Amino acid sequence: MKRWRMLRQSNHEGDLIDVLHRARGTHLGCVINPGGLTHTSVALLDAVKASELPTVEVHISNPHAREAFRHHSYLSHAAIAVIAGAGTAGYRYAVDILAHHEN
Repeated sequence: MKRWRMLRQSNHEGDLIDVLHRARGTHLGCVINPGGLTHTSVALLDAVKASELPTVEVHISNPHAREAFRHHSYLSHAAIAVIAGAGTAGYRYAVDILAHHEN
């Protein structure tokens, strides 16, 4: 049976990749705030793709209002939606998007 809920916070890229790999086939979707890994991690992008989960990328602040190097997101290439600058409400919006997403 696939599940909706598994919460994981980590500052370690490898931990996040492991969680995504374990979620494949067991979960229905992913909400991820990749923080600084947004702009640097091809490995995290590959893990999101390998998970085959519909994924929503969330940023509490608006990266486009910050330094130019933060304007690019590797993960956006695999996300069904990106929410930026909505504060912590962005997480609720992301869950709502996943709840209404049709594979």
